[in-house]
Amino acid sequence: MIYVTVYYTKVENTGTIDFGNTIIPNNYSLEAKKTDIKHLHYFLEVAVRKSFTKAAHHLYVTQPTISKMVRDIEDELGMVLLDRTGKEIELTDAGKIVFEQSQKIVQSFAHLSDELSDLTHARRGKLTIGLPPMIGIQFFPSILSSFRKNFPGIDLHIAEYGAKKVADCVSEGLLEVGATVGHFDEELFNSFVFFEDSIRLVVHTSSPLAKRSSVRIKDLNDESFILFPDEFSLRGMIIKCCDRAGFQPRIVFESSQWEFMAKMVSEGFGVAFLPESIISKLEHETESLVTLPLEDSELNWRLSMIWKKNHYLSFAARTWISESRAVLLNS
Repeated sequence: MIYVTVYYTKVENTGTIDFGNTIIPNNYSLEAKKTDIKHLHYFLEVAVRKSFTKAAHHLYVTQPTISKMVRDIEDELGMVLLDRTGKEIELTDAGKIVFEQSQKIVQSFAHLSDELSDLTHARRGKLTIGLPPMIGIQFFPSILSSFRKNFPGIDLHIAEYGAKKVADCVSEGLLEVGATVGHFDEELFNSFVFFEDSIRLVVHTSSPLAKRSSVRIKDLNDESFILFPDEFSLRGMIIKCCDRAGFQPRIVFESSQWEFMAKMVSEGFGVAFLPESIISKLEHETESLVTLPLEDSELNWRLSMIWKKNHYLSFAARTWISESRAVLLNS
């Protein structure tokens, strides 16, 4: 059993107690106590899912069990960590501090386990890869199949997130590796670029724009936009281009599925932006779409595999990077 000891320091002549970076009144009865790492894991699940029921379901335990675990932490610290009064569970100010530190502790023990496993040279482990839906479909089915066949001892999972969320999760240590779109903080991530493509405007054949050979972003001021959701990097790139052109896009529909977006354009709902390689898969399916190059836009579909710098990588993650790089850069 692994325990984490919680320490505090009494501040002389102030009537307060120094708890890390937080000063609290000394009428709280705090003692140096030991908390099971499992308590922290359960607390994190409740905080992330904002529900005792959902957390219990995800961890395959009963709700009373997980409720008691969280209450034990609160009792030991003498502070309320979760606000249970609303429809969803919310972190209190103290809860936010414990949440941040608990993430680091749980991740540290996970990395410790991986490092010790690597020492045995066992070709096994767990790996969750962040892949945006549009990228995953086009580039990774055969790579995933080959990886699973060659490394059956690695428990491989896919987290299907937008590119922005993938980068955020890798940055926060929630994912070891993932694919993302566009530019990112090169001081934070190691990476390799595996594909670049231009972005084209997709319009209905009845649109006045369909008669043009190309279009400028500023010409789209009066158009209705069909975009990807917030967690997709391409959406943010498009909105920035519109900002520079002097207008805010009128977004009438959002979808994470490029086939559905194209269908909405074909039904006359608005215009969309898609990579040229994706469009090539659509044009033979419908005669109601026209695609146009963007004259003055810096939009492009630049795909990279990223992992955090100065951060321990498991055997599974290192193997995935090596195997995927070999295939993607030679395809």
